This record gives sequence, structure tokens and C-alpha cells, in this order.
Amino acid sequence: MIDNSIVFPGLGLRFDFSPVAFEIFGLEVRWYGIIIAIGFLCGFLVSTFFAKKEDVNPEVLLDIAIIATPVAIIFARAYYVIFNFEEFKDNILSIFAIRQGGIAIYGALIGALLSTYIYCRVKKINFFKICDVGVHGLILGQAIGRWGNFANREAYGYETSLPWRMQIYSSEAGRRIEVHPTFLYESLWDFFVFLLLILLRKYKKKEGDILGFYLIFYSIGRFFIEALRTDSLMIGNFRVSQIVAVLCIVVGSAIVVVNKRSFFDKI
Repeated sequence: MIDNSIVFPGLGLRFDFSPVAFEIFGLEVRWYGIIIAIGFLCGFLVSTFFAKKEDVNPEVLLDIAIIATPVAIIFARAYYVIFNFEEFKDNILSIFAIRQGGIAIYGALIGALLSTYIYCRVKKINFFKICDVGVHGLILGQAIGRWGNFANREAYGYETSLPWRMQIYSSEAGRRIEVHPTFLYESLWDFFVFLLLILLRKYKKKEGDILGFYLIFYSIGRFFIEALRTDSLMIGNFRVSQIVAVLCIVVGSAIVVVNKRSFFDKI
């Protein structure tokens, strides 16, 4: 019988639980989905809190969330499938088996930003103002959501002997391996960025500043953490997420540079 426990030998921690939380009428409800939902709810509540500070109607955020959430999920799955099509080509219907994982954060980000932009254009609302509010909840949701990868035993890194290494069973290796807990690295980094963005709010003077810094700081961490992962989506010899991270850093930097005078004069 396969030992599916998650162990941190150097820390003396052991977790024995199934990726499936419970079943309803024979349908598995996985911890992955539950944790993602918790992350979304916490993120939305945080964004609503900052919306009130920015004089943004919370109902606008709710409307955007209702539209952007399904679009983000579709883009997240499409992004994953496009760059990992070998996994699905023999069973196309498995594309829709999203409950077991297989979504990409950058795909979700692209979908969320695109749908938000279209909504703001139609409603004649300042897109950057909405984003400056929304990214607080977004990065918190990402920090929480990464624990869904922990529950699914996925998104881990190369083998290592570091004190905080994580030991899990690998179906590819056919044995238990000790690896970088990259899900934890990114969760901690995301929490750091969440706190950093709150601190940077007091220096904000122009719309788009916070969005720009979110794109920069989140992507810097993601770029380096991605280098440790064994399940990266690839284009040739390049990791897709690292390419997108660089693009996000460029876009975020461009936003900050455009706003630089008004932003840094206040510092």
C-alpha cells in the first residue's frame, strides 16, 4: 500500500490525510477546491475592505467577481492545457476534470485582468483604481490557495536535503522522495507581498501604483521559485511561467515609471 503521508523530517512534522475531503452523491470534494474557495472568499473580503477606503462601491467588486471568477478559471485551465497538451491529447474529456488540479495562476491573472478591463470600459470605471483595490485580495487569495497544492501533493520542487525538506510519494519515481516545498515558498512570498502592498498604500498618489508593484514583486518571487519546480510548463527549454514573470515585471515597471514622479515625490 502506498504511503501518501506528507512528512517534514527535519521539522518533525507529519500529515496523514486524503486529498479528498468528502463525497456528495458519489462526487468527490477535494481539499484543493475547498482551499481555493477559502482563498477566494478571504481575498474578496479584503478587497471589499480596501474598496471602502478608496471610495469604490463594494457592489462593483461583487459584479466584477461574478464575471471575472469563471473567466479566470477558464483561462487558468486553458493556459495549463495549451502548454501541457501531451497530458490531455489521448483523453480530451479530461480537460474538464479541473477538480483534481491543473490550473495556472498566470492564466487566471490574465483572465481576471482582461474581464475586469472590459467591465470597466463598458461601465466607464477607472480600471487602475479597481485593480489597486483588487490586487490586495488577489495576492492574499494566492497565498492561501497554494495550500491546495499541498493537499494535492503537487507543485513541489527538486530533491533536496535542506532541513525544511518535504517528503512525499512520487508516482513518477515510484518511491518516496524529499523535495523543496515550493508551494510553501510561494505562499510565504505571497503573504510578504500582501503585507508589502499594504505598506506601499500610504505612498500611493496615482492610480495603478499598487497594481504595478503587485506585478513586479509577485513575479520576482515566482521567477526564482519556478526554477526549483519539477512540473513547470515548458516552451522548448524555457519555463513558461518564467517568461510570463519577466513580461509582468516589465509591464509593472512601465506602470511605475509612468507614475514615478508623483509616486516617489511623496516618499
